Amino acid sequence: MNLGGFKNKEVLVDLTNGTVDYRDINENDAIKYIGGRGLGVKYVLDNGPEVEPLSPENILCFMTGPVTGSRSSMSGRLCVVTKSPLTGTVTDSHIGGWTAARLKWAGIDNLIFSGKSDKPVYLYISDGKAEIRDASDLWGTSTRAFIKAMKDQHGEEDLSVMTIGQAGENTVRFASFINEHDRAAGRGGTAAVAGYKKLKAIVIKAAQKGNMPVAKLESEYKEANKKAVKAILDGGLTAPNKGGLSVYGTNVLTNLINEVGALPTKNSQFTHWDEAEKHSGEYVNTHLRVANNTCHACPVGCKIEVEVKDGKYKTRVESIEFESAWSLGSNCLLSDAEAISFMIDRCNEYGLDTIELGHAFSVTMEAYEKGIISDELIWGDADSMIELMRKIAFREGFGGVLAEGPARATASWGAPELSMSVKGQSIPAYDPRGIQGIGLGYATSNRGACHLRGYTVASEIAGIPEPTDRLQPEGKGELLKVFQDMLAFSDSMNICKFSSFSENAEHYAEQYSAMTGVQLTADDVMKAGERIYNLERYYNNLAGFNKREDDFLPKRFTEEPASGNSAGVVSRMDIMLEEYYQVRGWQDGLVPNEKLRELGIIDAENQLV
Repeated sequence: MNLGGFKNKEVLVDLTNGTVDYRDINENDAIKYIGGRGLGVKYVLDNGPEVEPLSPENILCFMTGPVTGSRSSMSGRLCVVTKSPLTGTVTDSHIGGWTAARLKWAGIDNLIFSGKSDKPVYLYISDGKAEIRDASDLWGTSTRAFIKAMKDQHGEEDLSVMTIGQAGENTVRFASFINEHDRAAGRGGTAAVAGYKKLKAIVIKAAQKGNMPVAKLESEYKEANKKAVKAILDGGLTAPNKGGLSVYGTNVLTNLINEVGALPTKNSQFTHWDEAEKHSGEYVNTHLRVANNTCHACPVGCKIEVEVKDGKYKTRVESIEFESAWSLGSNCLLSDAEAISFMIDRCNEYGLDTIELGHAFSVTMEAYEKGIISDELIWGDADSMIELMRKIAFREGFGGVLAEGPARATASWGAPELSMSVKGQSIPAYDPRGIQGIGLGYATSNRGACHLRGYTVASEIAGIPEPTDRLQPEGKGELLKVFQDMLAFSDSMNICKFSSFSENAEHYAEQYSAMTGVQLTADDVMKAGERIYNLERYYNNLAGFNKREDDFLPKRFTEEPASGNSAGVVSRMDIMLEEYYQVRGWQDGLVPNEKLRELGIIDAENQLV
């Protein structure tokens, strides 16, 4: 391979046979799909969209990008790609910290797991070599207990551990990977795939010194990185110790989103809640914050570590993210930040997606309130939520029903309309009535409802890069496509999405070009992102998501008006989806062969290339 940034080494782990092999990376694929998310999706598509998510045939990919572990700011992201047991779509989930950088420093770009082990195992990586090791004695442990055991065995220095907890072991469909500093690859149930395969963890021993990726054009890379760092340091949201993300973490958004009337409340029955301030970033900063932490090569430090010093919710955890605070808080009419902190801590111990868990609670609360089910859960009852969380993680009793995910649970109750989900994945913390573009983003996301596929909130709320009217549906199709394509590229270069608040396509192009030696323009960046987004959509089409109805929102958003400062508004999906399909060149959600050929995804004989 002639590209800079790559170690040109992938590890193929066959868990059925207990073997480890190595291969080079296909250079043409790496150029076309960049790395990270894009290359991982190509591998999952090559493996076949018809596989069952919880089967030996499904593969589980851990992917870095060409700048991972380098001096590029925010380049500490790892991408987990597989077929989701929650949605049945292709999914990718990202995790911060140092695990990704350390994998690259160990001389390895990517890990691809296939098959199923007959006993619990973990993969140990050191000095460019990978070894399957027995984890039988540690099966059943929490994430933190496993991490501690690995530190005791391998030493804390230069060690990263990425592991599943009991939720993953029990194949909870929204189980998460957790790494060394409470960072989660949360969405899509990737840890359930690992649990099914009896893969407990990935353990990496590697130092930075002498092992960072080498840029093909070093002087150009230094200049490109200098420009990108300056953009971040000067950014309104990203400036260290000044910007909102640095001072308050992601939870800086709670009061802002609540004020505009776009905070989904009581399972999205309302879009404003007077009590939300009590779990906001400002409140946490004043009452619970004890430290700021960060990831590899990140000057922002958006991870706000909190501590509850006494009482029944005593804990120390990183951190009360906006999505977690909302899902377990306003979504469930719980304002107690200490109780929310404790629940986030338990989610990290069990390895549970906080967003999906909060929805599991809220659909249960609404179903019980309406007499649909007899299993009692009262709005805002923190102690009952904590106990039910445990039952979900261990699939005990009614917890086993919710472990299937809120969409499946509500369907089994004969009340699917209670689940605020798209393609089986529940919405994040932005109400699609009060922020029209993000609703279109939820509906057309290739991994189910998600704000991180195309974060139009940046424009509709923060005015980045330019302001748009949050209540205006017209023009949101084109706006969303730009965000989706750009973030598909950054996820594949494997750089944190928060960089996009300050950097643009030109910054990405310059860093990528200097690192790899493959010259891209800003337009090329957007074209590569478009290719990756269409590759994912093609996978989903082949997996059975081939109807216009698959790209729509729950009726609550399109028929029941919002409250607060968005009062009376509903999501205008009818306008936005038609415009979006036209901009994408899709036909009712299907990618036509002409578009696939135009983007170089298939050839003239309609074969994948």
